[in-house]
Amino acid sequence: MQFLDRVAKSPESEAFRYPSGDSWESLNWKQSGEQVSSMAAGLLSLGIASEQRVGIMSNTRYEWILADLAVMCAGGATTTVYPSTSANDTVYILSDAECRIVFVEDETQVKKLTDHKSELPHVEKVVTFEGGADGDWIITLDELKKLGDAYLAEHPGVIEEKAKSIAPDQLATLIYTSGTTGRPKGVRLHHKSWVYEGAAIQAQNILDESDLQFLWLPMAHAFGKVLLSAQLACGFASAVDGRVEKIVDNCAEVKPTFMGAAPRIFEKAYGRIQTMQAAEGGAKEKLFHAAFAAGLEYERLKREGKSIPMGLKLKHGLFDKLVFSKVRARFGGRVRFFISGAAALNREIAEWFNAAGIVILEGYGMTENSAGATVNHPDDNRIGTVGQAFPGTEVKIGDGDEVLLRGPHIMDGYHNLPEETARTLDAEGWLHTGDKGSLDADGYLTITGRIKELFKTSGGKYIAPPAIESKFKAICPYASQFMVFGAERNYVVALVTLDPDAMTGWAAENGMEGSSYTEIVNSDKVKEMVGNYVDELNGKLNRWETIKKWQLLDHDLTVESGELTPSMKVKRNVVEDNHKDVIESLYA
Repeated sequence: MQFLDRVAKSPESEAFRYPSGDSWESLNWKQSGEQVSSMAAGLLSLGIASEQRVGIMSNTRYEWILADLAVMCAGGATTTVYPSTSANDTVYILSDAECRIVFVEDETQVKKLTDHKSELPHVEKVVTFEGGADGDWIITLDELKKLGDAYLAEHPGVIEEKAKSIAPDQLATLIYTSGTTGRPKGVRLHHKSWVYEGAAIQAQNILDESDLQFLWLPMAHAFGKVLLSAQLACGFASAVDGRVEKIVDNCAEVKPTFMGAAPRIFEKAYGRIQTMQAAEGGAKEKLFHAAFAAGLEYERLKREGKSIPMGLKLKHGLFDKLVFSKVRARFGGRVRFFISGAAALNREIAEWFNAAGIVILEGYGMTENSAGATVNHPDDNRIGTVGQAFPGTEVKIGDGDEVLLRGPHIMDGYHNLPEETARTLDAEGWLHTGDKGSLDADGYLTITGRIKELFKTSGGKYIAPPAIESKFKAICPYASQFMVFGAERNYVVALVTLDPDAMTGWAAENGMEGSSYTEIVNSDKVKEMVGNYVDELNGKLNRWETIKKWQLLDHDLTVESGELTPSMKVKRNVVEDNHKDVIESLYA
């Protein structure tokens, strides 16, 4: 098994770093192996058998990772649950998966289970990372380890034996896709899928034991899981902290060499830096904009293989010291590249970071193919594409320009949903992704949107909302969400939400400090500002795509409101239904 092989190969090397108070502590691979063995043996002592499901309900933290590794070492299958998942959906997932044991982070997650215990007949034990026990149904992580140590004393070598007995096509993970419509669907992924993902990333020769990852992504998401597979294959260390609000501060402190993130993180960082410079004003703001104008031109010429004039080279070197180095320092100053996935990254934002010397490698995949299918390479990063296929992955464009995938990472199917599986996996093993895309002559894939998200106006013109929406976020540093509607209508409209953190800063600079979010976004000054950004957007769009009317919402979208999935994707149908009266008024 990947994990035990890594422990044997790099016992004294750092494996995981985690926050402890105001500092960080770390575990090497040997120490991690000892903890995982105790936890895995504890699961065996509780009767976990091959492919039986064990749930994990927690934010990203190193205990999440150790629990997941323990489940797999015991031959079980991890079932992931976002901590933000509602109690009803949590009960549905744990019941559908028939989880026998559940790891939970704290009392908040425990309460979801205790309040619905009668609906969870399969759950025999709950193991807490934090909080107390009841001596029966609920035990602590330390108590599980003690059970494991006692079991190991009676069955020495049992973990190695169990790991060796695991077949490549044995169920390893059941990830319930958050889904933008309907109930979550359980995606069945094999051990061989994760081993392949790690090996495919290792084969890119872009990561090794000298790297340090900052890992904040939700481990309940396939993107987080695939980065763990990469760590086991490549041997680098990971600093782990799932607190989203601490990402930039943690990067400055930890000084990672790479990090995976969803586009929203880059959008927020971009917006924050832009607004900070605007607040500085004067010579500093002029220097900032001059630097990025030069940086973008410098990178464009490089990308096109053209010679760079000596004057531009000298200016670029000066701006690198005065401006770009400070942008890089916000992320610790050692980042070799970021990896962006889970949604489309706006090209202008990618080029902006690239101009500052921060490379963002966009990749592509979905839960149904274990997260990784294609990725760009630092030596040939083609911005606007999601790169070439992993070694061993096949990509082709099917009917209606749908992207199809095939390879050892493709799911076994949807749990208990044979008809859904048949609609998604064809007889030849191709996964129908539902994404629209194209391949160039060199095999670089470009994603142009979700097929279901495309709509046609009453004038017969097709609109791809994500393309328009991402352009607005690149223009407006205060934007959180920009949602485009107009199916079978004679023009396109938009609903807009602004980032609460960014608007707090705006309010302080514009005489509205202390005002509520609703008061701020309803002010004439904010409406005028947003209107100017919409006008700027319209100047970049085809006539039939332009936003004729728009409305600011008095709240940002949240997971709790049901308008965002736990992986921060907009539930477009929920938003449209919740605000149908507002949308209708834009057509009045």
